[in-house]
Amino acid sequence: MLNPDRMDDVARRGDHVRPAIDAWRTVDERRRRLQGELDDLRRSRNAANDRMAKLDKKSPEFAAARDELRALSSRIKDGEGELGRLEVEAQDLLLGLPNAPHASVPAGASSDDNRVERVWGEAPRFDVPPRDHHDLGQGLGILDFDAGTRLSGARFTVLRGWGARLTRALINYMIDLHTGAGYDEVWPPALVRRSALRGTGQLPKFEADLFKLAPSAPPGPDDLPDHDLFLSPTAEVQVTNLHADHIFEPGELPRRYCAYAPCFRAEAGPAGKDTRGLIRQHQFDKVELVKFVAPETSYDELESLRDQAERVLQGLGLHYRVVTLCTGDLSATAAKTYDLEVWLPGQAAFREISSCSNFEDYQARRAKIRYRPGAGDKPRPVHTLNGSGRAVGRTLVAILEQYQAADGSVAVPPALRPYVGGVERISPPQKPSA
Repeated sequence: MLNPDRMDDVARRGDHVRPAIDAWRTVDERRRRLQGELDDLRRSRNAANDRMAKLDKKSPEFAAARDELRALSSRIKDGEGELGRLEVEAQDLLLGLPNAPHASVPAGASSDDNRVERVWGEAPRFDVPPRDHHDLGQGLGILDFDAGTRLSGARFTVLRGWGARLTRALINYMIDLHTGAGYDEVWPPALVRRSALRGTGQLPKFEADLFKLAPSAPPGPDDLPDHDLFLSPTAEVQVTNLHADHIFEPGELPRRYCAYAPCFRAEAGPAGKDTRGLIRQHQFDKVELVKFVAPETSYDELESLRDQAERVLQGLGLHYRVVTLCTGDLSATAAKTYDLEVWLPGQAAFREISSCSNFEDYQARRAKIRYRPGAGDKPRPVHTLNGSGRAVGRTLVAILEQYQAADGSVAVPPALRPYVGGVERISPPQKPSA
């Protein structure tokens, strides 16, 4: 949730956020004005009580003071009811506002305005026009798009043989890399409550993008108000909420986690875009990185988070670039984001494969995640960070396209070979002889 003191910073996102800011300010001004009026009424009520205590209960002055007290109490009761409604309205409007961009985030309206920071490696060269992963995967017999559609509908895929084995190898490679760097591994459930999604900022704004489970029966009297369950869109939700309603004591920060989890998104991008192949699926796999840190170190931690995500691509020898997202392309929850974009020869384009973000205290305020700087200090919101320790499917796409050969075979990156029994190349299945 946005810090109300940073409304002017939020306006850097563009004119489209100003109506929401103005709406919150209008309600908040009414709330503060009413709060002041109620404070005055309570003082008047206390004064009326004091006068009554000094008056003869049978005197006309006592009766007048009593009538005044009743009128004041009635006005206070009505005002408190209205104040409660205004507080809920202000809170709901605040929950819908995006985070304030960091000062280093470039201004811009779209991804065209993102800033390229650097490029790593060189694009592979081919003697023949490179094929995209869709055709390569089908030629190798490892991506079965028809079976995925028959089983589950559009934008689902069955991985067969080496498709499944390489995916498993990638997950293990990534987890080993991150735990070796000091990240604690967790394996979270795939179902999450409404409160967890609200804590990380997916709700209330993006409910239409989620898969919500239909309840098997109406909620009973003993059910929690938060009984709704959703398929998680990213392990960021579960891992961040491990510490919801928690106070870190001095010396417990930073905390760093990694987690593999399947992810599910009902809205998988604009209609007709990226519907070919694995780029944008309703179900996909990710290895996630999450940090809880003190505010004064959070931007150093963002740099190390990005470095850790880059180690995956560098270890696999994949050509990529790093970009800083502009204000117009920044997610609603992030204060600053680096995207890692991998080169896909089949598309002749860089495509996003990881986002590394600092949310500052935006999520911590929503999920009530705090820390004490010192013993006995008042708790303060932590800063949370999140990065994809690789979207596994997109990493598989990049390997297929960057390591392809003219005969349709694909080399296995050396870093993955220990996870696949030393196999160096995957070749198309041989056609039976006539």
